[in-house]
Amino acid sequence: MVHTFEACGTYMALDTDSGAVHAVDKLAYEIIRQFESKSKEEIVASLQGEFGASAVQEAYEEVEEVAREGMLFTHEDYDGVFESAQPGVVKAMCLHVAHDCNLRCAYCFASTGEFHGERMLMDAQVGFKALDFLVAHSGNRHFLEVDFFGGEPLMNWEAVKQIVAYGRSLEAPNGKRFKFTITTNGLGLNDEVIDFVNREMDNVVISLDGRPEVHDLLRKTVKGTGSFEHILPKAKRLAESRNQDKYYVRGTFTRHNLDFASDVLYLADQGFEQISIEPVVAPDEVEYSLHPEHLPEIIDEYEKLASLYLRRRRDGQWFNFFHFMIDLGQGPCVKKRLTGCGAGNEYVAVAPQGDIYPCHQFVGIPEFKMGSVLDGSFDRDLQAKFAANHVLAKPECKDCWARFYCSGGCAANAYQFNGDIAKPYELGCEMERKRLECALAIYAIERDWAQQQGE
Repeated sequence: MVHTFEACGTYMALDTDSGAVHAVDKLAYEIIRQFESKSKEEIVASLQGEFGASAVQEAYEEVEEVAREGMLFTHEDYDGVFESAQPGVVKAMCLHVAHDCNLRCAYCFASTGEFHGERMLMDAQVGFKALDFLVAHSGNRHFLEVDFFGGEPLMNWEAVKQIVAYGRSLEAPNGKRFKFTITTNGLGLNDEVIDFVNREMDNVVISLDGRPEVHDLLRKTVKGTGSFEHILPKAKRLAESRNQDKYYVRGTFTRHNLDFASDVLYLADQGFEQISIEPVVAPDEVEYSLHPEHLPEIIDEYEKLASLYLRRRRDGQWFNFFHFMIDLGQGPCVKKRLTGCGAGNEYVAVAPQGDIYPCHQFVGIPEFKMGSVLDGSFDRDLQAKFAANHVLAKPECKDCWARFYCSGGCAANAYQFNGDIAKPYELGCEMERKRLECALAIYAIERDWAQQQGE
């Protein structure tokens, strides 16, 4: 399958199975679009009026050569990749150290921190049991990932420190290395927290939605006031202390800021170099949710952002936007590209009372409880169900050119909107496809710039 598209003023062709990406001129673009459905003579006849017969014939032969080299119109057989879809080892964990929060964000999928239950903090001893569980179920994996999550994990800071120390004590005896991360709203950041985080945490995610008026509209304090002014200076201090690396400021856009490119650029102007702005995922009936009728505006906004992003990076105003970063040379293996995040299989979440769920977004949903770290129980049948939920098993993904990049999308979003972890959330798919088109075009354009400078 070959996907042709235009993005950032560039004609592009992606060969889905080989992963080859081509930035082409308009003539080659038009030939590739017709290559499998028409004969050479028909293609020459349809394009010679605009480009000239000899130019079309020469370009056609070049496309043929690229196809012979296995970089266009390839067809791979993936039937044997998942012959059994057996569950894997557990290598990553989302540790819910706090089902409570010091903000009351309107769009919070965790019901402002309580995850549809009671507000509570994880006892450090439960955290110890969770790490024991992860070590016991990780097989020969050396690196294990643990994200401190909430609610707001800094509300249980002493437990976080104790759990990290316990994890370090497990490393040498078990041949493991923990990569700890933390996701925080930033309110609790101070010098002591920042020093510890920089010493122990591989990555940090700070929630910040962009412009002050956008952030404060939905991210309010318990008292109902805006939180932006309290968070921005602390987030800046953390970013600078980490040398603008191994962190993200992560925002959410809703129907209230469909001009979210302005929020990305605002964060860049504040000095942040690692930025992510995600679309809200919310029930249709809430006033901030995204609907299919918003899609044309969202698509145009991603295109606008991609062009501005390229211009800034070229002019020395460099920053990363998470969804425009793509690695075409050293990307994940085939199985990883087909399975995605590994929720419910290689990745689990642990609630404060020790209950295990497929990921943070399933926490509190009774039918997805997988066991408990307190008694060591673990539902292998449910793990197997998630292991089998790869992109090749989803009918809606079968003919999608983006399937090896999105890996079938988020299982939690699929369940929320369709009641089935195997049926993708279509609005999310549409946005993901556009982000990928922009990312591929950016990759090709910046690679061309780099080659020109090398000359």
